[in-house]
Parts: sequence; C-alpha cells; structure tokens
Amino acid sequence: MLKRDLTTSYPRSVREKLLGVVQLGRAVDKGIALANERAGEYNYDCPMDKAVFGFLGIDGNALLDVIKKAQSDAEIEAYLKPFVEKKSLAEIATFNDDFLKHGPKSGSDAEKYFLDLRNAVAPDRTDVSTWPDLLDLDEKRDVPRRAVAV
Repeated sequence: MLKRDLTTSYPRSVREKLLGVVQLGRAVDKGIALANERAGEYNYDCPMDKAVFGFLGIDGNALLDVIKKAQSDAEIEAYLKPFVEKKSLAEIATFNDDFLKHGPKSGSDAEKYFLDLRNAVAPDRTDVSTWPDLLDLDEKRDVPRRAVAV
C-alpha cells in the first residue's frame, strides 16, 4: 500500500496538476492518507474533490478502492487516465481556470468560514479571495499578492 501521512505533511497544492488536471493530485494524496488512517484534518471526497470527480465522471468511493489496492502511483494514474482522456484539452483548460478562480459566494456561510480562516492564517491578506489561494496560504505555500477586487 502507498503511504502518505497528512498528519505531518501537506497534500499537493490544488494547483499541482495530475494528468493535466488541478486538484486531482491533492484528492489522490488525501485518499492515500485516508487509506492509511493518516488523513489528519484533511477530508477525502470533500466538495473540492467532488468538483473534480464530477467533472471527470469519477466515483470517489471507486477511486478510494483503487487507491487502497494500488502498489504505486502509476497504478492510480492508469485508473484515472481514461477519465481524463474523455475530456478535450480545451475542456480541461476551462475547468482548471474556473476551479482556480473559485471562491465562496458573497453572504454565504462558506464566505464566513473562508473569512474566519483567512483572518486566522493571514489577516493582512485581504487579496486572497479564492479557495486555492487560501489553502496554499494555510499550507505555508507562497501565494503572490493580487489586486484586491473592489
């Protein structure tokens, strides 16, 4: 069984592509950690994972079964590849772009959670308005400063 310990390290960044798709590698890392009972605070098949799974037509539980049996990352990639290949490069590029721009809806409970977390992690980073940026910031990755939307 593959090993990932998210109690002592972070999963891949949302931005890091697996087979050309953002979030997919992060979801796999969380699945491997869950299979090893080392997911820590991370949740496999969370809403962000569900978004990439939905785009690709992947069942999260079926992928987790593959992950549990896999002896290498290559085996997991081989399972995922046919799902990715059903999408055009343009569809993948659009998904990636939209996914990386996704933030909470104004006035929602998700926005309150987002702002609470951002203020706890980096109160001076009011330029951070997307989930991928917030996760990278929380996981101590460099997040370039952006112009604040008015």
